[in-house]
Amino acid sequence: MKTQMIVLNGGSSSGKSGIVRCLQAVLPDPWLAVGTDLFVDLLPRSLREPEEEGAGSGRGLVIGADGTVTVGEDFLRLQDAWTAGVVAMVRAGARVVVDEVFLGGGAGQDRWEAALGGDVEVLWVGVRCDADVAAGREVARGDRAGGMAAGQAEVVHRGMRYDLEVDTTHTEAMECARRIAAQVK
Repeated sequence: MKTQMIVLNGGSSSGKSGIVRCLQAVLPDPWLAVGTDLFVDLLPRSLREPEEEGAGSGRGLVIGADGTVTVGEDFLRLQDAWTAGVVAMVRAGARVVVDEVFLGGGAGQDRWEAALGGDVEVLWVGVRCDADVAAGREVARGDRAGGMAAGQAEVVHRGMRYDLEVDTTHTEAMECARRIAAQVK
């Protein structure tokens, strides 16, 4: 069976988005790119307010001043719907690269696998990056809470099962993309 979906999992500022853009350039067929940032951008503001603005209802996405991320019941419900929608696109014939941050490690992968139902060919890719390097990228980006990259660098990989891992600490996005593309059927 042909690879229908590539799931990249890594912490904030690990280099996933750059790899996705490179994959779209090197893969011979067109691939859609979706991911956590797009999903969060689609949420209503009431479910993605910073902690200091009183989003402590526990319903949505809360990013603490120290970069910690917590999610509530409404976020999880909408995330499940989002996941089902991505899987539906794949079943309808789209090939999709997913840029993810599995805050719960293997539990997040289990949720995706349940939605996939065992009939979608997925290439699971771990994107690693040294916490200090990711923290430097985080500062350069300017759009992330300080501490998020370092806090997520390892936790997102706990309990995960990968077909391939890449490390962007010293490897450019294009080289990582080529390694991943070589595994795509």
